[in-house]
Amino acid sequence: MADPVAAGRAEPRGTRPRRALSRRNVMLYGVLIVVALYYLLPLYVMVVTSLKGMPEIRLGNIFSPPMEITFEPWVKAWSEACTGLNCDGLSRGFWNSVRITVPSVVLSIAIASVNGYALANWRFRGSEVFFAILIFGAFIPYQVMLYPIVIMLREIGLYGTLSGLVLVHTIFGMPILTLLFRNYFASVPEELFKAARVDGAGFWGIYFKIMLPMSLPIFVVAIILQVTGIWNDFLFGVVYTKPDTYPMTVQLNNIVNSVQGVKEYNVNMAATIITGLVPLVIYFISGKLFVRGIAAGAVKG
Repeated sequence: MADPVAAGRAEPRGTRPRRALSRRNVMLYGVLIVVALYYLLPLYVMVVTSLKGMPEIRLGNIFSPPMEITFEPWVKAWSEACTGLNCDGLSRGFWNSVRITVPSVVLSIAIASVNGYALANWRFRGSEVFFAILIFGAFIPYQVMLYPIVIMLREIGLYGTLSGLVLVHTIFGMPILTLLFRNYFASVPEELFKAARVDGAGFWGIYFKIMLPMSLPIFVVAIILQVTGIWNDFLFGVVYTKPDTYPMTVQLNNIVNSVQGVKEYNVNMAATIITGLVPLVIYFISGKLFVRGIAAGAVKG
């Protein structure tokens, strides 16, 4: 019979718990804190500066919180700041960006998802060559294509219009999005696809009834990538549009780089934050689905 005293003194089995303040944890969390401060400190300076008046900003302490909070810089950035000949703030550019981003995102993702589905599940003669050419187009520098696209848009009567810029964003977004959708659809079990074929489902039936309901994570990845890229775009906006149809980023550049009058740093900071709010909000709302889409095959292959 075992001695109960000896049994009580027996050492517990299993892995030994790690110390909370081990050298490894201190180094890990130390690096994470430094990186977080590196990215958050500029944002903090932007926020506190946008809430100060110019007399307080001239005191020179950029890290101090505002002594008296004011939202006047935000109001001026949205509706009063001069962005060239117009002095109606970022409001015009915001709605231009919305009219550019929404159709560009919808069209590019719709076309790319069908492309990726066809390339992954419906192989045809020359599909690999087509896919290679499509991916090669994703690595051509945009600057090389600027002038030829200007000529093409001018010839079809879309140069300087929002529709022309939507077309440009749709075309340039398709290569990388096609790659994402192809790799995701290729990770779907082939037996499921074959079973649908046996049951009589065709190309569009399988796409709408099977692939789409299973593809929410990769669609979220594509939406975040496209919204971020299109909303933050400056180069295409300044080249393919005109002052009345400038997107928000071009108007922000005009506000920040204005050489007339007093340099209003609080207005500049407020305008910068307003411009970046849309992609930030979308990412924070759908961040978990973004990670799921990446982990589920968005960057495989």
